[in-house]
Amino acid sequence: MIPNHNKNVFKQIFNEYWSEFQSMNSEYQTEYYDSVIKKMLGCGDSENGFMVYRCLFCGEVKRIPFSCKSSFCLSCAKIYRDEWVEYISKALFSGMRYRHVVLTVPEQLRKWFYHNAELLSKFMKTGHNFFEDVVSYWIKKPVEVGSVVVLQTAGRKGGYNPHLHILCTSGGITKEGKWKEFGFIEYKLLHTKWQYHLLKMLRENAEGIVDVKCEEIEKGIDKCWKEYSEGLVAYIEKGDVPSGGKGIAYYLAKYVVSPPISLRRIIKYDGKRVRYWYNDHITEKRKEEEIEAQEFIGRMVQHILPKGFQRIRYYGLQATCKASKIREEIKEIIKEKEGIITGTYFVTGYRERIKKDFGIDPLRCSKCRKEMEFEGIWHPRYGWIINNWDNFFSEEEKEYAYG
Repeated sequence: MIPNHNKNVFKQIFNEYWSEFQSMNSEYQTEYYDSVIKKMLGCGDSENGFMVYRCLFCGEVKRIPFSCKSSFCLSCAKIYRDEWVEYISKALFSGMRYRHVVLTVPEQLRKWFYHNAELLSKFMKTGHNFFEDVVSYWIKKPVEVGSVVVLQTAGRKGGYNPHLHILCTSGGITKEGKWKEFGFIEYKLLHTKWQYHLLKMLRENAEGIVDVKCEEIEKGIDKCWKEYSEGLVAYIEKGDVPSGGKGIAYYLAKYVVSPPISLRRIIKYDGKRVRYWYNDHITEKRKEEEIEAQEFIGRMVQHILPKGFQRIRYYGLQATCKASKIREEIKEIIKEKEGIITGTYFVTGYRERIKKDFGIDPLRCSKCRKEMEFEGIWHPRYGWIINNWDNFFSEEEKEYAYG
């Protein structure tokens, strides 16, 4: 039995059952899925590349293997998140107040999204269109809002549950160039508007949805109109999320890069079955489930998005091309409102991250405690990309030092 504190338990499950799982599930017998799994399994292995640091006082050498930095690797989830933090923090308007909106999909419609990546893209665009419509309707004036839309496909239990997390500006710009705040919005309006936009999008794209007949889609949409008389679940999290800049990037990143499960949630693995826990959405209490290893793999890999798919997208005022042009204009608007909030969080490097998380300096020599110096980078395909010691060591000496 392998307890959940073993960080390699996730890898071991895939090492032992991935081939068998593939043989029984032809849709996963592709080069792309193989590359994702191979990347995760090779994380932290020196054979896949490493950096070298050397102590100039005692000669101690430290080899730091490359991490895969994949969102599917549980060991790299934090590293992947930190890198996203820097990227996202630069895209947001410093000082802007944002609101967090969550949009869901009824269970009977979720299967339509699974094999339709183009539908997922339109789903994300629909999320932005919905919110801009809601704000314009609420303040009784057409406005352009900014939104950062994040797609998540995993439910708390690990099942396929596509939903959107949207960070949107707390107001919008009118055609006259004036800023309008939207304040409180009734939930009933959110529910009915989201139902209209989602079902309208599905109906307009019915012919392009694979593995589902148009007649079945029409019946499903009509059924949703009847069953959900109060609209679909859509809500704004209470209160403002942290203002643009400091704090906001971390807030969003946890939704962008959250893996289907975390290592701490895997209770045990006995070589055949996996036991894990989750917080039940209805009771908010911890529940445990034990399933076959192959079923566990299936629950995980169904959340691997198609190659090149962008899980996070920017619309309206946040669209990359527009945001760069109006950034100064937005800054002036915020100044007029209440004074700009300064400060942006930037990601820290490997050394700073280890110091922060574990309270140790990884680049202090373990023998003499002197600071180690960067020596080189080795790549399995290209060999020594950087080697600062070419003039000091022979090939035999380097082979002896690095193995």
